[in-house]
Amino acid sequence: MSALPQLLSDAAVGAEAEAVEREALALARSQRAALSRRWIDRFLQQYGLHTAEGLALLTLAEAYLRIPDAATARRLIAEKLTDGNWRSHRAESDSWRINALTRALMLSRALVAAAPALAGVLRPGVALSMQLLGRQFVFGRDIGRALRRARQREQRGFGFSYDMLGEAARTDADAQRYLSAYRQAIETVGAQADRRGSSSRNDGISVKLSALNCRYEPLQRAHAVPELVAAVTELACAARERNIALTIDAEEHERLEMSLAVIEAVACDARLQGWDGLGFAIQAYLRRAPQLIDWAEALARRSGLRLTVRLVKGAYWDAEIERAQQLGLLEFPVLTRKCVTDASYLACARRLLDASGLAPAFATHNARTVATVLQWAQGRRDLEFQRLHGMGAGLYEPLLRAGRARCRIYAPVGGYAELLPYLVRRILENGANAGFVYQLANPDIDEQRLVLDPVTQCRRAPALENENIVEPQNLFSERRNSSGIDFSDAVATAALLSRLARCWETPPRAAPLVGGRACTGVELTQFDPASRKRAVGTIVQATPAQLSEALERAAREQPAWDALGVDARADCLVRTADLLERDRDELMALAVREAGKSLVDALAEVREAVDFCRYYAAQARRIVQPASLPGPSGERNELVWAPRGIFACISPWNFPLAIFLGQVSATLVTGNAAIAKPAPQTPQIAHRAVQLLLEAGVPPGVLAFLPGEDAIGAALVADRRLGGVVFTGSNSTARRIAQALLADDSRPIVPLIAETGGLNAMLVDSTALLERAVGDVLASAFQSAGQRCSALRLLCLQEDIAPAMLSMLTGAMARLRIGEPGLIDTDIGPVIDAGAQQQIEAYVHALPSGQVLYRCPLPDGLDGYYVAPTLVRLVRIEDLRQEVFGPVLHVVTWRAGELERAVEQINASGYGLTMGLQTRLAQHIELVRRRARVGNLYVNRTMIGAVVGSQPFGGEGLSGTGPKAGGPHYLTRFMTERAVSIDTTAAGGNVELLRAAD
Repeated sequence: MSALPQLLSDAAVGAEAEAVEREALALARSQRAALSRRWIDRFLQQYGLHTAEGLALLTLAEAYLRIPDAATARRLIAEKLTDGNWRSHRAESDSWRINALTRALMLSRALVAAAPALAGVLRPGVALSMQLLGRQFVFGRDIGRALRRARQREQRGFGFSYDMLGEAARTDADAQRYLSAYRQAIETVGAQADRRGSSSRNDGISVKLSALNCRYEPLQRAHAVPELVAAVTELACAARERNIALTIDAEEHERLEMSLAVIEAVACDARLQGWDGLGFAIQAYLRRAPQLIDWAEALARRSGLRLTVRLVKGAYWDAEIERAQQLGLLEFPVLTRKCVTDASYLACARRLLDASGLAPAFATHNARTVATVLQWAQGRRDLEFQRLHGMGAGLYEPLLRAGRARCRIYAPVGGYAELLPYLVRRILENGANAGFVYQLANPDIDEQRLVLDPVTQCRRAPALENENIVEPQNLFSERRNSSGIDFSDAVATAALLSRLARCWETPPRAAPLVGGRACTGVELTQFDPASRKRAVGTIVQATPAQLSEALERAAREQPAWDALGVDARADCLVRTADLLERDRDELMALAVREAGKSLVDALAEVREAVDFCRYYAAQARRIVQPASLPGPSGERNELVWAPRGIFACISPWNFPLAIFLGQVSATLVTGNAAIAKPAPQTPQIAHRAVQLLLEAGVPPGVLAFLPGEDAIGAALVADRRLGGVVFTGSNSTARRIAQALLADDSRPIVPLIAETGGLNAMLVDSTALLERAVGDVLASAFQSAGQRCSALRLLCLQEDIAPAMLSMLTGAMARLRIGEPGLIDTDIGPVIDAGAQQQIEAYVHALPSGQVLYRCPLPDGLDGYYVAPTLVRLVRIEDLRQEVFGPVLHVVTWRAGELERAVEQINASGYGLTMGLQTRLAQHIELVRRRARVGNLYVNRTMIGAVVGSQPFGGEGLSGTGPKAGGPHYLTRFMTERAVSIDTTAAGGNVELLRAAD
């Protein structure tokens, strides 16, 4: 925030303001004249993204061309045509072509509504329309076609930078295919290049690093950056040899530091000395954009190269906002108000013009921006402007004719499979209401508004930050969001690893607590962070005498805890959340050391525990209040909540902090006492959580910590003094608890809140984007070594896409890194113990020959309980009869049109925890929503990582009792309702009624 005033100062125009405005108006008029001749811009204006019809067409454009089977294609056409009220657009455009298209859409809708089968007749027309739409934004299906198109008359005077489309490689094979496409493009473009002139003046190639490496991710920096340096240096050397330019495109902010590392290494390669063709993009919507230009200038001095910097507004703004909110970052990496982004572009442009060693390239379609840069440039010839193919028509043609500027067209090249994500991004950009292109095409916006000075707009705005966008910390209205760590920040990540290393060297703080008092003479198990096998010390075993003492003390002190009131109890939870964040490093280290968590999972564990404490505190303040009920005059009726007394909290090892604290915090905030029994594999982190609760002010007597094996849990459940049990674990253990609670006819019937496992399935139809689906499958099935209740166990693929999906999935599995959980680049750590390892391996080895489609190779030298991620083929959905609690994914196929049958077969298992669906068909979403008997349905996303308060978690059937943890009804199960009815006339008359009469 402090840098924004300086940014506005740098962006301000001075004496040249009048000249800038005249030029901007002239350019805007030229653009509008060109727009009147371009049907695509008027089409996108008519069917903007603010309309249901525009959204329907966007989905059709995004999905249709990749659907391999006719049946699903017909469904998509029928659904999207019937989604829209096309009649409302009738004769609304001044373009006869748009009006004709509207009439065609109206007719198509009527035909499909009358006879859905007729959607098949429309398929060739829809395919042609999507190809035509693609042609507006994609320059050619291959480099040869693109070069021929570049020679057409309307392209004369422009240079070109060809972008071989490829949004993200999922496998090494994908990366090699994209690398080959770049090589071929360099060869083809270079064959036509002027070998005597400057590389930077010739046509060039733009490359995306995400297309060249399938692990271009912050946590894989140590491996991805060297691989990318080798690939990009090869391409750069080839481009230099052919005297053409090579530009590295900008991508998401989380990859920025990796991108800079690659650019620096390539620029400093001795083989490129003296070459002027290397360039890269900087996104002006980044808060650190001005500093990036300074970095580029310093790199130019170090490398001795004249580097081209392509300044762009930025292409992933919405994704950056969403990511920052999800991760709980301190601030957004991007500017949040459009006028500030426009001002940032100008401030960066000024800095770029002043930088020595840099060749400026201004990529913009904004007339005001172009006019300002021209004024500041004062006739310089070493800069160029750039525009996207399909956008900016009419802006640069007058400048080219007058010889006032050079302009290059960014020309995407690729087939239909590659163009779809790019096409959608362009449609979103053209259709965004705040964007210059959309406003230019809107006749209701006058020319003066089009060319308003962004600095003036910013100074008139109520704030430089957009108050309509919720900051990450304030994402939830009733509580502060848990804070996260940005692992893409190399400095912050290195500091974290250093702190964790110190934590691993430090033994646990103290012996555990039993009944709130130190238990002497024993110590907790200590695990080496590099291996879950080596251990010293003794795991504490609570004794029957200690259990009895804890229950007696809890029974004595629970009434006083209840009497404190809900606000005091909620305050304790809020303080606990703050202490968890204070000690986050220590808790993460414990999760890695004791439970084998990866660093990402360890952070998520702490954040979820924080969220549970704050959420239940806020919910209790809202819920645990007397409620007045209606009744006749002279009677007062009230409903109050009362605690049930003492709860047994039995938590699992796979979420040893989050679920442990979720259970205990819900118990305590509702006025109950908690007897907490953690899983025997993970007592240390639970013990530390208890210490923090006590530090936060929870009285020792109402919180007892009883570590031990199953025997202590059985003795706890059997005790008649319990008012309820909250349990997370296996279905078989939940059944034993339920039976124990009912075995003694003389004890009260108390609630059992149980969350167990599931045979969780994900269904993928042929409209899904396979690259996205594969990423969601990998995370859902194999993150945490598959040791999550919600983990994906059964992948159900529409058979039309199964070969392509499985090829991509196995290729992606091959690049998973299996290793020590404390290492930053580990994807898959160990399973919890030897018993789990033996059980999973026995299951896999007992499978019939040929059913194992793929197993990841285990690296040599692993010391611990590791299981290779495994992909297993089943014939039928019913063949999966048991939950395999580890990194084993089963796959089956289903035929188009049989989605409902597949859902019913999944339901028949009796489990009902989580289900996933990947589709672009709203009818499929509605079908699964209506038919699936699961607690949590996830559409077009992963099936893991439920967020407290956003995705309340818990199953039905064999998967649990409810209510859902982290949901608005959870706390009510820990209490009982009491109704109080008072006759207020008993003293002799109805005073209130008499007052009312007066």
